[in-house]
Amino acid sequence: MRMMFKILLSASLSMILFEPSATIAQNGFAIPADMARYSDVADLVTISPVILDVRIIKIQKLPPEQTIGVDVNIQRTVINADVLALIRGEKEAAAKVRFVLDIPKDAKGKIPKLNKQRFFLLGKAVDKRPDLIQLARPDAMIAYSLANDALLRAVIKEVVQLDAPPPITGIASAFYSPGTVIGEGNTQIFLRAQNNQPFSISVVSRPGRPKQWTVSTSELIEESAATPQTNTLMWYRLACELPRELPARLIESGGGDNIVRAQADYKYVIDALGPCGRTR
Repeated sequence: MRMMFKILLSASLSMILFEPSATIAQNGFAIPADMARYSDVADLVTISPVILDVRIIKIQKLPPEQTIGVDVNIQRTVINADVLALIRGEKEAAAKVRFVLDIPKDAKGKIPKLNKQRFFLLGKAVDKRPDLIQLARPDAMIAYSLANDALLRAVIKEVVQLDAPPPITGIASAFYSPGTVIGEGNTQIFLRAQNNQPFSISVVSRPGRPKQWTVSTSELIEESAATPQTNTLMWYRLACELPRELPARLIESGGGDNIVRAQADYKYVIDALGPCGRTR
């Protein structure tokens, strides 16, 4: 009877704590201790209302009959962990948590030994149960290190600000306005953002000077607006969420030359931002 209860409990946990349609990243179940990228961490923080610092104390492998549909190279497990700290969350953390984790097998069909190892978990509580955590993604874990701890907390600090830049959902419109002398002009690019928050990019060209571009999140173009620094939340929103090209149909301009200039200014911004840097 006890064995049957454990089987039913494990099956229930797997159904509750895991999204069946999700797939594990090719590079493993966690961000390594020495390879965290800003964008990889921001991807997880922005979708995780609960973030915990934990130490794993027990790993229970689920048998094949409870893992139908799981790739044969993946071992689905139920993990028990001690909570060392609540890093993000509206309620108090439980002393211990359980969660489902898919772990890639090695060439011999084995999984790494995780007991006593320390990780950050990113996800949400299940059915208002702080002791049951559903990971935001199958690989929403970050191996503990001082560098990862500092990066994670820096991203969280930006994300929870009231004026944090919202997710960008696309480009609304753009226009190029030529100046009074050759080589002078201004391109305005209005973005679509979550909750209809104002979001725009301005690119200014002056003869004999490098182009200058700034970002504004207010109804008016702010003269004090600045160019975002790499590895900040504003940079992440732009570098990872903007389309690579500005479609001509979105440019409200009176001529083909203006369209070309607006697209050139947009490319200048994309090149200045650089690659998003995701590895997962």
